[in-house]
Amino acid sequence: MSKVRTHSASTDLVPISERIRYMQLLRLGVAVVVLLASWLVPGALGAGFDKLALVTVAYVVASLAGEAMWRFTRRSTVLFGTLLIVDGLYLAWISYLTGGLISPFRFLILLHLISVALLASYRTGLMLALWHSLLLFIVFNAQEAGILNAPTDAIRALPGSEFQRIIAFSVALWLVTIATSTFSAINERELRRRRFDLERLAKMATDLEAADDAPGVADVLLTTVVDAFDFGRVLMFGSPEEDLHLMGHRGDVGPARMGASPGNDSVIRRARDDKETLLVTELEPGTDPCLASMLPDARNVVVGPLSAEGRSVGVLIVEHSLKSGSRIERRVVGMLERFASHAALAMLNASLLEKVQRMASTDGLTMIANRRTFDASLQREINRVSRGGEQLSLIMLDLDHFKMLNDTYGHQKGDDVLHRVARVLEGECRDFDTVARYGGEEFGIIIPNTAGEEAVLLARRLAEAIRRCYEDITLTVSMGVASYPYNAGDPEGLVAAADESLYASKRGGRDQVTRSTRTPNVVGLEEARKSADGAA
Repeated sequence: MSKVRTHSASTDLVPISERIRYMQLLRLGVAVVVLLASWLVPGALGAGFDKLALVTVAYVVASLAGEAMWRFTRRSTVLFGTLLIVDGLYLAWISYLTGGLISPFRFLILLHLISVALLASYRTGLMLALWHSLLLFIVFNAQEAGILNAPTDAIRALPGSEFQRIIAFSVALWLVTIATSTFSAINERELRRRRFDLERLAKMATDLEAADDAPGVADVLLTTVVDAFDFGRVLMFGSPEEDLHLMGHRGDVGPARMGASPGNDSVIRRARDDKETLLVTELEPGTDPCLASMLPDARNVVVGPLSAEGRSVGVLIVEHSLKSGSRIERRVVGMLERFASHAALAMLNASLLEKVQRMASTDGLTMIANRRTFDASLQREINRVSRGGEQLSLIMLDLDHFKMLNDTYGHQKGDDVLHRVARVLEGECRDFDTVARYGGEEFGIIIPNTAGEEAVLLARRLAEAIRRCYEDITLTVSMGVASYPYNAGDPEGLVAAADESLYASKRGGRDQVTRSTRTPNVVGLEEARKSADGAA
């Protein structure tokens, strides 16, 4: 229940507390006008100052009491409606006292209606007009029945009967109310739309904070646009670097694949290059086959660039469901541009974050994983295989006589050797293996789901591939292989076992692979498994 009330209150254009406060100011203004008029020209009103002052003071006291009640009870809606009923009674009574339909105060009724219709809502204005009309006829019938004094001779001298004059004033009252309420409804609709758009924009900004990569940003943008405007088909092309490719879509689109790229004459490239939104009535398959195949029979397409900081990083394409001959609202296009701008900035930030993370996790020379990434990956993989009862192997390799190579050919050649060896290792290993530069001329390779002789065979294949790197340089490596859980029960133990085997290869004459024969610490192995279960 509380959530529903909170949501309803959030859509009010003017808070109920402010409505009550403004209406109190209006009531005080009306009371001052009545008192001044009755004091300055008492004879012209048909009622004495004392009578009008008594009624007005009672009205002001009732209004102040209502405001005080609101401060204590906070039953705002009921109190607001009750005070409007009191307003109607007061205005009807002072109009009756000062001449009825020729009373100068009858225009206060119109002022009251206009103020309420604009301040509260058009519905409230219509209901208030009904209340004022009802009071007019109640007074008329009371006069006809003799309950109230009959109209004065001045009123009788006016054209038409008393009933006809009441009808005429009621018609004028309703015309003013309907006109004011109509414009009020239009304003409310537009303001609610703008408020809804801003709320969606704020929510999207919050969602974008949690998106740490370009696909995540694309997903947030597409979801927000569809939810906000109920578009049938939406596409997003991204260009983190230079080329555009499909990053995501919503709705029933034609045959498309992620990564599809538009042609050079496409409106997508034009919108990106010119950094301006394009409104396309109909797609042309001849000049835009990629987009036309994804959005067959599309009409009223909006193509907007994702631009931020002077760069276009993508394009948003939406198909607007409109009747034939109608036009896309400027508000919709404007909000799409705002959504796209926020998404573009988020994509730039995500790209920058990705680069920073890549720099933090990558060795600058060889462009493979660094020691920090190696340690984290080894811990993660051991936790995983411990839970599943699987195997894992680690290969540690060191380039033989690397210092001599540097002294002979220079450090630039040495850097080239490290870079080329890294490429060879990446090319020979699987995508889910981790190849890292452990330090200096030493590399580490984490091989999940592999143990024993399989790891040794891979190490020998790597050694052979490294020998073929250069024709003018003799390049060999010494390797050590250790497996989990056969040789160690934790990451530190596994690295130590592989290192021991590596140095055994060095001592054995280099250019060879040695498999660890270390036996793991049983206690340490059990502790590692418990730690992995806890991490899960």
